[in-house]
Amino acid sequence: MARYLIQVSYNNSAIAESVRNPQDQADAVHAIIEDMGSHLGGFCFCFGEYTAVVSAELPDNVNAAAVAMAVRAGAAISDYKTTVLLSTDEAVEAMRRTGGLGYRPPSRLG
Repeated sequence: MARYLIQVSYNNSAIAESVRNPQDQADAVHAIIEDMGSHLGGFCFCFGEYTAVVSAELPDNVNAAAVAMAVRAGAAISDYKTTVLLSTDEAVEAMRRTGGLGYRPPSRLG
């Protein structure tokens, strides 16, 4: 399974509703992820650019896109960002493959 970091920003209406009616949003996210036969690694609220971050294991990018669409369709999110995560083993393998590609950047002009 592929691993993803998902960052979301709640819109002002969703934040106001959360203040009026506090609840653990991890349960809702957990249900979506588990329904796909996947695994929720973690859910944390934060402050700053994003309201919450989620780590999840999903079968592939299509399932990651489906999660994004489901969450965005709820109209409580103003920003949603997905980052594909690599294990250290995957990163090392990518480094090995890079060495054999023979890519040469363009020559400097003038």
